[in-house]
Amino acid sequence: VQLQASGGGLVQPGGSLRLSCQASGFTLNYYAIGWLRQVPGKEREVISCISSSDATTTYQDSVKGRFTISSDNALNTVYLQMNNLTPEDTAVYYCVAAGGSSCEHGVQYWGNGTQVTVSS
Repeated sequence: VQLQASGGGLVQPGGSLRLSCQASGFTLNYYAIGWLRQVPGKEREVISCISSSDATTTYQDSVKGRFTISSDNALNTVYLQMNNLTPEDTAVYYCVAAGGSSCEHGVQYWGNGTQVTVSS
């Protein structure tokens, strides 16, 4: 079972990035997938999640209207489109799989992190 996050990088304020979370060893159809981020010295925060049962999405207030989570079950991949990035979005981003189809479940699988740096 593996979750491989990718797509991070350096971007200027106002720019965009799309993160990908590729699952292997299991099918995303049965798991809610979330994105978390962590800044050194700060608590990890959940920023978005998509359920597998009805594709319900949730977002942290600070990213609402800027970030969009989506899934492509055929590719077993979840995406996080991030627009209008600000320096406050700089963090290591992790994708995780919940223990069920709802975002209410706790984390069961962790993916690797991908660094996002927003700087001019």
